Amino acid sequence: MKQTPVVVTEVETIASATLTVPTRGEGFIDITHEVARFLAQSGGATGTVTLFIRHTSASLTIQENADPDVLADLLTSLRRLAPADGGWRHTVEGPDDMPAHIKTMLTSVSLQIPVINGALALGTWQAIYLIEHRARPHSREVVMQFMGR
Repeated sequence: MKQTPVVVTEVETIASATLTVPTRGEGFIDITHEVARFLAQSGGATGTVTLFIRHTSASLTIQENADPDVLADLLTSLRRLAPADGGWRHTVEGPDDMPAHIKTMLTSVSLQIPVINGALALGTWQAIYLIEHRARPHSREVVMQFMGR
């Protein structure tokens, strides 16, 4: 294993914004460019971007951005893990609501991405996605926060 030298800096900037994302129903929405734009507007060079989705039936993930089959296979896997016809008790908001809660629990509601030299330190094939777990369109909010210099 190899580690670069540790650089200790003082936090000088805290910037926050909320990103509103319209969804079309179940699926992945790439929000990488919007997060990068927020970072550029914050003027951040070194630190961390934290993302938090304010919902219990949608989530966030970092996943491959090159082959769309990856996202399709991930949706298939989530459907198998929490099918709409799973015999759930909680059906007040429709048959897709309880499965959406389970899928959110299995994925993430928050992410932290390092910022180095003013850029998100994502790998070559990584993108930031909002995952809509409900069948119908929604408006989702992602709180974005940069802390650093």
